[in-house]
Amino acid sequence: MKANPFAWSFRLQFLLGAVLSWGMIGIALYIEHGMLMLPCPLCMLQRLAFAVLGGVFLLGALHGPKGAVGRRVYGLLALVPAGFGGYTAGRHVWIQSLPPSEVPQCTNMSLDFMVDAFGPLKALQTALQGSGECAKVDAVFGLSIPWWALIWFVLLGVWALFAAFRVRRVR
Repeated sequence: MKANPFAWSFRLQFLLGAVLSWGMIGIALYIEHGMLMLPCPLCMLQRLAFAVLGGVFLLGALHGPKGAVGRRVYGLLALVPAGFGGYTAGRHVWIQSLPPSEVPQCTNMSLDFMVDAFGPLKALQTALQGSGECAKVDAVFGLSIPWWALIWFVLLGVWALFAAFRVRRVR
């Protein structure tokens, strides 16, 4: 009898989510250091969202709650960073679609500098507004990097919900 891949345990499904989330950061680091494409502030926020999402997935995998309520809590917790990441990636895609005359001016400030200079909340607000460096389109396999991030945030969010809300048969 073949094993059904969707019959994996909650722990295994959440462990895979952690590996995929942190794999996205690994890919981003390769793009930055191997392909020499510097990340803009929105890219850095997306990395942060992938890191937090991976952390939620790992916590869920390590805890491995036995009851449906516990699994659902982790599924809904995973939606927070997946939703934030999807929002930032969607905003990034939107900025990239603007005509050049409507693109916000470049800030030439890294996210680290903005946090040090403005504090975390003002830096977040400034980064979410986007800037000229966010409008630069670098394509990988035919899609811009923010498009890929948006796709992966949606897939990982759906994966978390699937793992958390899937009805499990008692053996």
